[in-house]
Amino acid sequence: MVNSRSFLEMRALRYLAQREYSRLELEQKLFTHACLSPPEALSDVLDKLEQKGFLSADRVVEQVIRTRRPRFGSQRIVYELKEKGIDEQLIHEALPALKETELEVAFKIWQKKFGQPPSTREERGKQMRFMMSRGFSMEIIQQVLSQADEENR
Repeated sequence: MVNSRSFLEMRALRYLAQREYSRLELEQKLFTHACLSPPEALSDVLDKLEQKGFLSADRVVEQVIRTRRPRFGSQRIVYELKEKGIDEQLIHEALPALKETELEVAFKIWQKKFGQPPSTREERGKQMRFMMSRGFSMEIIQQVLSQADEENR
């Protein structure tokens, strides 16, 4: 039996066997190897992988949310998805599920890192900056800190 898969397709499948990639990420990884092939070969391989279901933006979104959710807020996750070249529509569809658990996740992250409500302005600023760096909105951060204050009384 003759192997009908091209060098680019074999390499792409090897990458996809390790983890999910967005089309943009896989294109960037394969670009250096594509110089040995005709210019349209890379695009053809990516189209073929999408048609066969090996390359899926939906699965990339699911994977990023599943792995990043315990550590990051929705703003950071959305940014990461945009960096991966995920379509705005798919990101918009994933947002309600992210927003639904936002406060709960933020409180868990805050509790693990700090555990105590801030006693000084400096400490409050430090906690807020940390939570912002994790991709939480100011509204969520304020709710977390007020919830922590209430629980500490």
